[in-house]
Amino acid sequence: MKTFRDLLVWQKSMNFVTEIYKVSKSFPKEETFGLTSQLRRSAVSIPSNISEGYGREGVKDYLRFLNIAMASLFELQTQVEIAFNLEYINKGKFENLYELSREIERMLSSFIRTIKSKRN
Repeated sequence: MKTFRDLLVWQKSMNFVTEIYKVSKSFPKEETFGLTSQLRRSAVSIPSNISEGYGREGVKDYLRFLNIAMASLFELQTQVEIAFNLEYINKGKFENLYELSREIERMLSSFIRTIKSKRN
């Protein structure tokens, strides 16, 4: 692996950001500085922290950034559910976004475990 761009979890999270932006584009105007902004910031935070951690020296720092990415993912899952509850997205879109987020969650969890095991 030469760069963070080679990480499948980073690639999937980048695609997920694009999906979040597309979906949130249709949210009500009054949500521009509310849920729309929160969703987008959480989504952007995931690949950003994966890449920032990659650029850090030391495994401890890398793990810290990967855990921040995971926390942002959990925050995003909550916000997607709020959007669904408010009927800003339909059930099909909610299920699709939730499954994409769960896939990234599993990949990120596995990646964190792998890095922890190499540290020991």
